[in-house]
Amino acid sequence: MEEIHRILDAIRCNSQRSVLATITHVEGSAYLKEGASMLFLEDGSQIGLLSAGCLETDLAARIPEILESGRSCGFVYDMQSSDLLSWGEESGCGGVIHVTIEPIDNVLMDHLCLLKDDLDRQMEVRIIKNISSEGSVADYAFVTGDRQVYGEWKGGFPEALLDLTSSGESRKSGMGAVPSMQANVFVHTYYPKPRLIIFGAGQDARPLVAFAASVGFSVIVSDWRPVLCDRRYFPDADTLLLGFPEDTVSRIHFTSYDYAVVMTHHFRRDQQLIRLLSERQLCYIGVLGSKRRTKRLLEEGPIPENLHAPVGIAIGAEGPVEIAVSILAELIDTYRKNRTRVANTYEP
Repeated sequence: MEEIHRILDAIRCNSQRSVLATITHVEGSAYLKEGASMLFLEDGSQIGLLSAGCLETDLAARIPEILESGRSCGFVYDMQSSDLLSWGEESGCGGVIHVTIEPIDNVLMDHLCLLKDDLDRQMEVRIIKNISSEGSVADYAFVTGDRQVYGEWKGGFPEALLDLTSSGESRKSGMGAVPSMQANVFVHTYYPKPRLIIFGAGQDARPLVAFAASVGFSVIVSDWRPVLCDRRYFPDADTLLLGFPEDTVSRIHFTSYDYAVVMTHHFRRDQQLIRLLSERQLCYIGVLGSKRRTKRLLEEGPIPENLHAPVGIAIGAEGPVEIAVSILAELIDTYRKNRTRVANTYEP
């Protein structure tokens, strides 16, 4: 998942001076693409990645000077050159990567905190940066899904860019030309952190919660049995919901960014959960168990398009840990495919 969520958490909770690095343009192949971000803190610690380790050391060495100057700047790393003294074949990437660096002053920090609040409210937010020919950020603005704008844009945010954020093209990260402004701007869409709601707090749910949280899901665990639904077993979960299906499902405001896995090992409860979840607009519903059991759960009824049963990718998994790996692999696969589909969908 995007590192921006961890970065925003760190910015809000840390008093150190810091620098935000963003990939704004890639030519050829690269470990990560446009929109990838990384935070460099004054004490030398780092959050996120821009490459497989090719760029981070060089960028880290520049951070003290950037903090001292207080000015944004840009760097270009050419991984294509065969010159051993360049960023060439020794790195193994083979692309050209443009990185923009921004010291986080009080103004930018306030705007990044607003970004976090919007993402926590399950809103999509698009960042638009006016990048100078030297790679520095001249202006920037955040535009929410309901067209609210905040940021630092000299002379006011142009109407042409507001129209740009309403098109499908704005979902594709990278540099783009704005003819009416005779300028190139960087556009990237930040998406809310995906939520995974796990119904069933048995032992096999424990590794799934830990793995899902580690890759960036916000995890909710729900069960009616207090002996199982206990914080001792799920330290990585954001929320534990104790209650029966009809109660807990009604307490959750589901969105199209949500994923659910049903694994209570209780036939009637699973049946009830599938019915209740099928009435919501979730991105993904996974059901643990065989196809035969799922068919019985559905009582010969239609299978919802977003239902995955048996849950997980077929890797011959055995035991809770391997099954968790197979489920998480399918969750990630679904997440990536949905992001690609949304990015390629034009919105008139």
